[in-house]
Amino acid sequence: MMDPGVEKKRQQMELVDVESGGLPVERQDSLFREAVRAEHAGAAHWDEQDSWGRTMSLAFQCVGILYGDIGTSPLYVYSSTFEHGIGHPDDVVGVLSLIVYSFMLFTVIKIVFVALHANDHGDGGTFALYSLISRHAKVSLIPNHQAEDELISGYSSSGKPSATLRRAHWLKQLLEASKAAKISLFLLTILAIAMVISDAVLTPPISVLSAVGGLREKVPHLTTDQIVWITVAILVVLFAIQRYGTDKVGYSFAPIILLWLLLIGATGLYNLIKHDISVLRAFNPKYIIDYFRRNKKEGWVSLGSILLCFTGSEALFANLGYFSIRSIQLSFSFALLPSVLLTYIGQAAFLSKNPKNVANTFFAATPISLFWPTFIMAIAASIIGSQAMISCAFATVSHLQSLSCFPRVKILHTSKRFPGQLYIPGVNFLLCVAACVVTVSFKTTVIIGKAHEICVILVMIITTLLMTIVMLLVWKINILWVALFFITFTSTEAVYLSSVLYKFTHGPYVPVAMSVVLMVVMIVWHYVHVKRYKYELEHTVSTDKVKEMLESHDLKRVRGVALFYTELVQGIPPIFPHLIEKIPTIHSVLVFISIKHLPVPHVDTSERFLFRQVELKDYKVFRCVARYGYRDSLEEAKDFVVTLLENLQDYIRDVNLYTDEPHTISAHSSCNHSFSREKPSGRYAVHAEDMLTPIESFSEITALSNYGSDRLPHFKASKMNMEELAKIEQEQMFIEKEMEKGVVYILGETEVVVRPHSSLLKKIVVNYVYSFLRKNFVQGQKMLFIPHRQLLKVGISYEI
Repeated sequence: MMDPGVEKKRQQMELVDVESGGLPVERQDSLFREAVRAEHAGAAHWDEQDSWGRTMSLAFQCVGILYGDIGTSPLYVYSSTFEHGIGHPDDVVGVLSLIVYSFMLFTVIKIVFVALHANDHGDGGTFALYSLISRHAKVSLIPNHQAEDELISGYSSSGKPSATLRRAHWLKQLLEASKAAKISLFLLTILAIAMVISDAVLTPPISVLSAVGGLREKVPHLTTDQIVWITVAILVVLFAIQRYGTDKVGYSFAPIILLWLLLIGATGLYNLIKHDISVLRAFNPKYIIDYFRRNKKEGWVSLGSILLCFTGSEALFANLGYFSIRSIQLSFSFALLPSVLLTYIGQAAFLSKNPKNVANTFFAATPISLFWPTFIMAIAASIIGSQAMISCAFATVSHLQSLSCFPRVKILHTSKRFPGQLYIPGVNFLLCVAACVVTVSFKTTVIIGKAHEICVILVMIITTLLMTIVMLLVWKINILWVALFFITFTSTEAVYLSSVLYKFTHGPYVPVAMSVVLMVVMIVWHYVHVKRYKYELEHTVSTDKVKEMLESHDLKRVRGVALFYTELVQGIPPIFPHLIEKIPTIHSVLVFISIKHLPVPHVDTSERFLFRQVELKDYKVFRCVARYGYRDSLEEAKDFVVTLLENLQDYIRDVNLYTDEPHTISAHSSCNHSFSREKPSGRYAVHAEDMLTPIESFSEITALSNYGSDRLPHFKASKMNMEELAKIEQEQMFIEKEMEKGVVYILGETEVVVRPHSSLLKKIVVNYVYSFLRKNFVQGQKMLFIPHRQLLKVGISYEI
């Protein structure tokens, strides 16, 4: 009796309908069914996301995830702005006017109604903007571009710039041709990322410290040190629960934050009516001019504290994640915006009658009967707001690793439902220590607020610059709109930045120092990674050398499958002959695997693997590139191997069924001509040095099916006899049997050193800084979940 698996494989190769262009009837139907299904699935997704039921559900959920930080800003904005007291009665109205218009300009207009549309398939933030730019212009410093990657679903929606839009084409050429432009874009991106991570250190202390400070209204004898240590205790608990993941507690946040917003909004309305309704004249921008005319330099310096009203906006954009734009805009417009504005207006009304209570404005303005509920909600809201920034830091570090500019760290995925929900133990510990040190050192929200300011404004400025590039390169909108956006936001943000820098020694130096350290780590790691990649690319093993090694009489074959991990996406790495020289043995099936991260959030599993076969064919040596998005998680080793070998079996079938030529690689093959369309016949040709995916998961098949079946790969089974088909089946079964014999993982333990006559700086960077980072962070096998018992490491040194 035939094995059901074998029977299934045999059925997949039966029945060729010559009249249908050489495609098997069953396969041709399934191909077009998949294409149609994918198209309708995408449409259904957007219909569901655009339905009011779905939108309202998301709107409720994002209140708890996105608005905690912005919603707790009223705890400390006025106390930070009026650090030395209120000098003139109208200063309160002037500051309120600045708060209202700053919040409307930067958070509402720039982030909620403009920047959210610059998302990368639903993902936002600085990294998403950089990723979006990377897909429209080759700005990566790592030379691992492949033409096949552009066939990934959603890789690029607009293709090449239209000839009529010369500025987009000019900008694309500039970014691709200028190394300075690539480096500048990279440095801007990692600076913003470093500031976001620093912000994750400062947000918990300032939010929790502001909330705990409210105890002085009821327990006036509490000292500053006692409040500080209560805050530290809460921070330790906050970071300790991160291991459980936001998925388990995240959606319980929404009712709490919604109740918090209703509470502070109602309190603000109460204060407005009770104390001074005339503060509503702050909507007249004339009071901003009067405020600066009256306070001059002091007014300009206070701008840094006023920008704290829109802190959290960058986290709102970065945590866009699983929410639709419409859901955010609705919940922001009808929940957050009125509540926060009413709170600031109510506090201004209170201060106009009680100017001496500016040091603790929020709780002093709270009605006595609502103090304890407000205090408890303030603690909860500050913890939730901090949670959003901590989660943002985890996601950011994960993205940095996909960009190859951060040492390997252990990343745990806390939710099977949401792959983007991460927990990084090492980073969590460092954030906790840093947050506690900041709290104990600064003690007051005023100084922490000044440190917080520079993170907010620098991220805002970099977002503006990257958004401008997106508008020119991706959106290709009218140049007048781009100029209006750029001039408006860079000019206003520059004024805020100048105010922050004036107080540089009073707090902003702290996040700058942290960011410098983070950037040094990123730059060193990325620099050495690029140098190492280029070294391996320049020293790839030639085709003749591969043949010589495989045909050597001294080379022994052992049973099983070996997975040889390498950074290269093309060619055989120089470490392979080093392995053969030391251990002249090769497994029955050898697969060179490269884990590659693409500038897209997700890569569908059906589009994950690309294969080539290395000469000689009988030796069963393959090249494989496993492609992931920057939000994708690496599978457990067992699951990865099963999926990879299943796709390898499909590849063996498809490369024989759909091509007329033996499928091999050259060690120096170029990815620039991987696919081509023959102009005379319009047929989609597959060349001998190409990389192929299984035909059932061919992303390009789905794309090209819209152009007609004459452009599909040539199906040659009609020319094959049953003996040849049986041989294909035999090859597939061979892979399966060898897998049952066992899988061995081979990793290169590469030591990178500089050449003897290199500069002193280069020696310090590579031989000491990089070496320290490599030795003190997680090793590759832990990142790839490789079982220790099945691991073989090969040591080699590169001189760069």
